[in-house]
Amino acid sequence: MFPNEKLKELINNKIRVEMKEQNLLLEGRLKAADDYMNIHLEDTKEIKNGKEKRALGSVILRGNNIIYLEKTQ
Repeated sequence: MFPNEKLKELINNKIRVEMKEQNLLLEGRLKAADDYMNIHLEDTKEIKNGKEKRALGSVILRGNNIIYLEKTQ
């Protein structure tokens, strides 16, 4: 299975994303994804040391800046 197909299966699920370089961990509900693995998250929160640092709302993340993503509960 190609990564973008697996990613599209996660739409409407809560996911956690680690971003490159900024040591940034985000958590939110995946609303959309494209073939370049750019993603749209809603109800996004920035996580630092296991705790919510701030609410970001709706964000769009560029796929080539994502280190990993995982489904959360």
